[in-house]
Amino acid sequence: MAVSSAFAGAKLETLLLSISASSSSPRLTTSQIGILCKPTRNRRTLIQRGWASSNPVIRCEIAPDFLVQTNDKIDPNAASSSSLSALEQLKTSAADRYTKERSSIVVIGLSVHTAPVEMREKLAIPEAEWPRAIAELCSLNHIEEAAVLSTCNRMEIYVVALSQHRGVKEVTEWMSKTSGIPVSELCQHQFLLYNKDATQHLFEVSAGLDSLVLGEGQILAQVKQVVKVGQGVVGFGRNISGLFKHAITVGKRVRTETNIAAGAVSVSSAAVELALMKLPEPFHSTARMLVIGAGKMGKLVIKHLVAKGCTKMVVVNRTEERVAAIREELKDVEIIYKPVTEMLNCAAEADVVFTSTASETPLFLKEHVMNLHPVGPDVGGLRLFIDISVPRNVGSCVTDVETARVYNVDDLKEVVAANKEDRLRKAMEAQAIITEESKQFEAWRDSLETVPTIKKLRAYAERIRVAELEKCLSKMGDDISKKTRRTVDDLSRGIVNKLLHGPMQHLRCDGSDSRTLSETLENMQALNRMFSLETEISVLEQKIRAKVEQSQK
Repeated sequence: MAVSSAFAGAKLETLLLSISASSSSPRLTTSQIGILCKPTRNRRTLIQRGWASSNPVIRCEIAPDFLVQTNDKIDPNAASSSSLSALEQLKTSAADRYTKERSSIVVIGLSVHTAPVEMREKLAIPEAEWPRAIAELCSLNHIEEAAVLSTCNRMEIYVVALSQHRGVKEVTEWMSKTSGIPVSELCQHQFLLYNKDATQHLFEVSAGLDSLVLGEGQILAQVKQVVKVGQGVVGFGRNISGLFKHAITVGKRVRTETNIAAGAVSVSSAAVELALMKLPEPFHSTARMLVIGAGKMGKLVIKHLVAKGCTKMVVVNRTEERVAAIREELKDVEIIYKPVTEMLNCAAEADVVFTSTASETPLFLKEHVMNLHPVGPDVGGLRLFIDISVPRNVGSCVTDVETARVYNVDDLKEVVAANKEDRLRKAMEAQAIITEESKQFEAWRDSLETVPTIKKLRAYAERIRVAELEKCLSKMGDDISKKTRRTVDDLSRGIVNKLLHGPMQHLRCDGSDSRTLSETLENMQALNRMFSLETEISVLEQKIRAKVEQSQK
């Protein structure tokens, strides 16, 4: 499997599964085992954005059900049965490990740092479709919770997987099915992060460290929207909900305690800067500007154009209400509204066209642009299309038109390449906060491990209480009053509750103190042993079996 060039130069960490077999049983060599290389980061480096020089780590995972061809000469008659036996043992060992591991938080994604816009737009999921996507993801056998973060710069899926390896396989196949992109191609560009790395990644995203523009504020609003949309959606469970809510806290804290947002530009402002870079300087204030789309991004484009001295522009939108609201806010600027039906006529009269709509199909194709009136030589003789939409509003075929130049979100890197040293200092300040908050979240999540023990201990005590209560009441005879029965029942409950009070206190932890958390987990293990609370079948295995049975109905 190919590895994205974003992760080139990284070392390989080979994780081999041991085979529980007798000394006479043969072992598979590394030349007989197919190795799947998946990019990840050890403590999430910032190398992709040029903020650090440390190399990311490539995590290699064994694919026990694939064998690669080797040049070794093997006698098929002598080695066939023993090799198959070893392979079966490897599979059994892997399956046993999968069902006994703790459920994992996994992020599977593609971003502006790892995948081109052509691929991201195929994977983009509109906000209205997030609940459907969550439901489909959680219907997969090894996925328990899910969330979707789909923006112009990234498409990331966060899941709680009952098995890391099988969960990743299922989600990748789902992404391939919904986008039409082959799995092999997805794997060349996607990144995979697990547990602490996944947590830290989302915190960096929310803080604006993973954005194309460092510190931009719109991503925090998009993370908030994930929580808002997820409320009440089955599958947006406790772990994922807690992760995203904590990410919002991190994003706010980073912006409050550091100056990372000071002077930071958004995607919209970078688009305006890019347009001005491409226009001859004398015509910055006189170039004819057209903005298509008056949503959040379009409104920001308009505001940044005004900040750069533009006093007149045309805005095309489906309805006039949003344009009227913007016009009311920017009273000293001439903003002319035009309906979508007049879009091509407006484009013919514009020198620069900004597009930022949610359309899933291109608004401009080659034949549209070829028929537009040419722009004057005073602005360079080229009509500029600045497309900040994903999926793109301007078809890639427009680049073939000699009188037009097309720029999309991936081209904004030219604008944000400056001031790297200042951005690095701000990022380092934010990283300290993110590291602290990541530890707190992991401690909170670890503390959730005690919940099943609390439930099992209460159920164990209740079974004993009910059995002993029935014995007591049977000895007292059938002629006792309801009041007496109720009194004896209350007495038994009171005794059990007081006996459980101490153990329960030692099983509860808010996760803020790592020492207390460690003691809590030790207490949990001790109680599991003392009261034989462990079940023969692991909790994860029960969940997996239940999901498989449900899918087969």
